Amino acid sequence: MTKIEREDIQIISRHSNLSEESIDRLLREEIYSDKKSWQKFLRVLFISLGIGFTTAGIIFFFAYNWTDLHKFIKIGVIEILILTTTLFILTSNFKRETKNILLTAASILVGVLLAVFGQVYQTGANAYDLFLGWTQSIALWVVVSNFAPLWLLFLALINITLIFYSQQVAYDWPGSFVITLLFIINVLFLAVSLFGKELIKGMKSPIWFTKVVALATVMYSTIGITHGIFVTKHTSFYTLLTLTSILYVMGIQYGLQQKSSFYLSLIFFSIIVIITAFLLEFSDGALMLLFISIFIIVGVTFVIKNLIDLHKKWID
Repeated sequence: MTKIEREDIQIISRHSNLSEESIDRLLREEIYSDKKSWQKFLRVLFISLGIGFTTAGIIFFFAYNWTDLHKFIKIGVIEILILTTTLFILTSNFKRETKNILLTAASILVGVLLAVFGQVYQTGANAYDLFLGWTQSIALWVVVSNFAPLWLLFLALINITLIFYSQQVAYDWPGSFVITLLFIINVLFLAVSLFGKELIKGMKSPIWFTKVVALATVMYSTIGITHGIFVTKHTSFYTLLTLTSILYVMGIQYGLQQKSSFYLSLIFFSIIVIITAFLLEFSDGALMLLFISIFIIVGVTFVIKNLIDLHKKWID
């Protein structure tokens, strides 16, 4: 059964004869967070903060005491922490969400271990192969845990690996080609996040994760197209332009279908930026700059007004 949203209850209250007591009961049962929900939220929040600060403390400990520590201590301490955390996750009776948070911390420590190893033996602590090894090392943990923050870390590592690879190895790759690859990778993650539950039973991505991936995807498309406008056109630029056009049409349809102003605003503001870049490439004279300023003001106002009208329509 589909979960009842606040807008659904508002529509029911306007077009039915339900009493105020019934509406209030529906809000308490379906919308408002009860004591148990708040306790769960606070428990996860404090556990996350505790583990996050502990992990950050470990990183700063090595940074501050780097010159005073022997290389075997530097590597050994982190390895012991990773092994201890992993064994604790496997043997403890903690809830799954707590174990997943600990696993995320262990995944970050894997990166710290590789960075320390790179500094000690001068193999490069900021090379692309460090992030590639980090991505490969935690891949199994990511798949098994199916934990959204860990998936987000995994996606970030893939993006960073590809960016460093293009800068340190593939020097001849055009910028538009790199951004197009990043765009395609994030689109694939976005598609799985949105429609994965229809392909894999029981799979459901948190709304915040989907929105973060969508934001990254639109960011790459906007940066890639605006970058391609001002430089020599490469085949990948036209590929990105075509894929972005298809994605934006599908995104607008999805936003209207799901009644989500987030996707609509994201796409339309991106379009405003892209059109502005096209105008600026056409001319950078005073009159064009004045026209662009007016265009941005009118465009943003138009988008906001229509989104507000759409939101009112969805509620009514």
